[in-house]
Amino acid sequence: MKNVVCPRISTAEMNRLRWHCRRGLLENDLVLERFLDRHGAELDGERLQTFRNLLELGDHDLWALLSGCEDCGDPALGELVQLLRRC
Repeated sequence: MKNVVCPRISTAEMNRLRWHCRRGLLENDLVLERFLDRHGAELDGERLQTFRNLLELGDHDLWALLSGCEDCGDPALGELVQLLRRC
């Protein structure tokens, strides 16, 4: 696990996000971890809240979005899902 130096959120907050990224499905774990490694330092404001909201989804609902089996109707969430799909 990489430590991301994040000027926008604290180390403690980044650690909490990493903890919430631990899921029951390994596929979700891998995508979420890669996303935090690549984009964690860019999370702030609305995008950070959108990411937190995404983490509230159940494992199968989250995987359906990340794998492209389902589309989301929320434009802010859709933008974040697109970033996650590239991870």
